[in-house]
Amino acid sequence: MSTENGKGMIQLEGVSKWFGDFQALNAVDLAVDRQEVVVVCGPSGSGKSTMIRCINRLEKHDQGRIVVDGIELSDDLRNIQEIRREVGMVFQQFNLFPHLTVLDNVTLAPRQVRRWNKAKANEKAMEHLRRVRIPEQAHKYPLQLSGGQQQRVAIARALAMEPKIMLFDEATSALDPEMIKEVLDVMEELAESGMTMIVVTHEMGFARAVARRMVFMAEGEIVEVGTPEHFFTNPREERTKQFLSQIL
Repeated sequence: MSTENGKGMIQLEGVSKWFGDFQALNAVDLAVDRQEVVVVCGPSGSGKSTMIRCINRLEKHDQGRIVVDGIELSDDLRNIQEIRREVGMVFQQFNLFPHLTVLDNVTLAPRQVRRWNKAKANEKAMEHLRRVRIPEQAHKYPLQLSGGQQQRVAIARALAMEPKIMLFDEATSALDPEMIKEVLDVMEELAESGMTMIVVTHEMGFARAVARRMVFMAEGEIVEVGTPEHFFTNPREERTKQFLSQIL
């Protein structure tokens, strides 16, 4: 799992994080290989979102090391910017700019950060909108779209920066049930294409189909890690069994 073999993409070693007196992460160790899809689940408040938010420095970890594609996350702004260029993130809320068209939302970061000209940015944006199956929505505004379509725009926007890693934080939990599948289908296609992904989700059907490894968290710690088959049919830990009995 280490970066020495050239495969390691993300490494967390002894990562801890506090919010005041509350310890959100407690000495978390996790290594994710290149092109691996890891699904993280666990009860509310278990540290799942905090963990992935630390990976692109939306939250600053207090102890331990985080290394992303060979670059250690430190207070060095250049390191942080470099890592953020490699890491796309999709949140529960779509965070689209309502006053910009879909196309402008998707091209904004590549034009500002990667300094692409308008023609190149537009061409790439249309490529990604086709990939998430909504090219016909390019000239509409976010509020003219369904929730599922808006979330697919958010995925296209993250992909437009051509990241090596995608992080999904409960990307379907704000959606109506009939829209969840259209977003999961896009995420599944991404996983099959070889994208390195960490996905925080309660969608266990998706996890079974796509995850190479399952990570179960509780109270800021990783309690159990295993293949989907192990995880769903024969989990070792009592807390994992209890969690699965509540959601399956």
